[in-house]
Amino acid sequence: MSNSEQQIEQEIQDKGLNAPRLTPDHIDSKVKVIRYLTGDVTPAYTADGYENDRSAACLTICILTLENGFTVTGESACASPENFDKLIGQKIAYENARNKIWQLEGYLLKEKLHQAALDNQF
Repeated sequence: MSNSEQQIEQEIQDKGLNAPRLTPDHIDSKVKVIRYLTGDVTPAYTADGYENDRSAACLTICILTLENGFTVTGESACASPENFDKLIGQKIAYENARNKIWQLEGYLLKEKLHQAALDNQF
């Protein structure tokens, strides 16, 4: 959980906003497996055939497998290969993948609330 997430979570709690909602802990609980790949795969295929293309060497891909088996991905890449740092790339790619879980879980919660409201109409 990032510092800004912690601050927002604390503000929500301080204000007593306790209607159904997502929390950072809930999002983290959905992640079951974390995998990382880098773009440093050779040989690279180009229109002209094989080439020693190192342009993807600073690409990092994070694959998160969720508790139900669904996967989300996040990516990071640096413009200058000299700035590539494996751990920083992994952190950024992880956060980008984790942000997708917020969207998916947000939709799921909204759908559950919507269905509950419909059920209460009758």
